[in-house]
Amino acid sequence: GDEGCLPKPPQDQDFRLICVWTQAKHTGAIIIGGALVKHHIMNANLMRNGCDHAILINTGQEFDGSDSGARPDEAISWGKIKHTCKPVKVYAEASIIFPLLVAQTFAKDGPRA
Repeated sequence: GDEGCLPKPPQDQDFRLICVWTQAKHTGAIIIGGALVKHHIMNANLMRNGCDHAILINTGQEFDGSDSGARPDEAISWGKIKHTCKPVKVYAEASIIFPLLVAQTFAKDGPRA
């Protein structure tokens, strides 16, 4: 039968992400890399009319036509990022940039009690 083609909600990753995202008051995304990860996170936010905050870190360029290379304004046009968001796309190799980003933002004041 066709029952093998239907998603099984308890095991389906997209379904679980969508459940979490649609019930959240606010969402934000720091997407390191692109492709499949970016696709699932952005699509889950589409179901709640877009994420509130977005930082995209990858080496993808728009001219190559990849999902990774898509600019944030394209995600805004699809409703994956809210129009009120001020997204940031960092064109850099993530394993170099992400530790620097964390060191200068989240970890700048040291550990919290």
